[in-house]
Amino acid sequence: MPKKSEWSLWIVCALALLFACAPRAGATERPEREFKECPDCPTMVGIPAGGFVMGSPRSEPGRFDAEGPQHHVQLRAFALAKYDVTSDEFLIFLRESGYKPEPCNAMLNLAWQSPGGGKAYSPSPAQIEPPRWPAVCLDWKDAHAYIDWLNAKARHERPQLGARAAGPYRLPSEAEWEYAARGGTTTARWWGNELGHDNANCNGCGSDFDYHTLADVDSFASNPFGLYGMLGNAWQWTQDCWHQSYIDAPADGSAWMKGACDRHVVRGGAWNNLPAFVRSAARSGAGSDGKDYDYSSLAGFRVARDLP
Repeated sequence: MPKKSEWSLWIVCALALLFACAPRAGATERPEREFKECPDCPTMVGIPAGGFVMGSPRSEPGRFDAEGPQHHVQLRAFALAKYDVTSDEFLIFLRESGYKPEPCNAMLNLAWQSPGGGKAYSPSPAQIEPPRWPAVCLDWKDAHAYIDWLNAKARHERPQLGARAAGPYRLPSEAEWEYAARGGTTTARWWGNELGHDNANCNGCGSDFDYHTLADVDSFASNPFGLYGMLGNAWQWTQDCWHQSYIDAPADGSAWMKGACDRHVVRGGAWNNLPAFVRSAARSGAGSDGKDYDYSSLAGFRVARDLP
């Protein structure tokens, strides 16, 4: 019988072959394969290779200037977590690693508590995060600390990666995030141009959670790629440094790491944001040190993974 690590490698290679052979125009098809490499690893969804127009047209309601100019991006197949990292998953990391995040808002004492108590403070009125909420009150450095821990687990499951391997898990690039959020669509949101009712959690989305609390990561329908919670509920960190426009942005889906990297891109909007922020093209920048309360205290993340 193949070892567990060999099965994990086989699954990932099979996904890579599947998406490499898929028609590039078929980006609207939902992937049929998911994989999970270890008990504490996230469920990953294979995202097919393809191209898309990144950014928003000037005619899109709610558009911000930072969403242009529109430009074509071509991406290789990759994998993205089905859900945001949950508070329960982040607490497992804290217990095992001993990592201590800084408060995301020192004035209001918004911070993760000692993992021994099994509780985590949240910037929503609920104060204690339920296990299936997205883990928030996290900055860009916190996300990378979690990913380092996750990669150590992956290397333990797959020794063939080698002790010096940097991955396989990472933050998604901004282009990967938008491509995945759109799920092959070209409308303002994956479900259409109109906000509709009860499609997401924001200030005006028509859900039971609007503007007063976070929601579980699977509270709303998935997009065409099978991803949950890409819009609304909690901001999501990406790898890219913040730029005020897409002039000279990479066209290959890679993270844009040139420029002033004291700020990084967050995507998706949060439970207290107006609908203009809950669009596939909407973007903003937040300080990597977590000092921007409006963003970092409401931000979480999901992980990406290269496919061979």
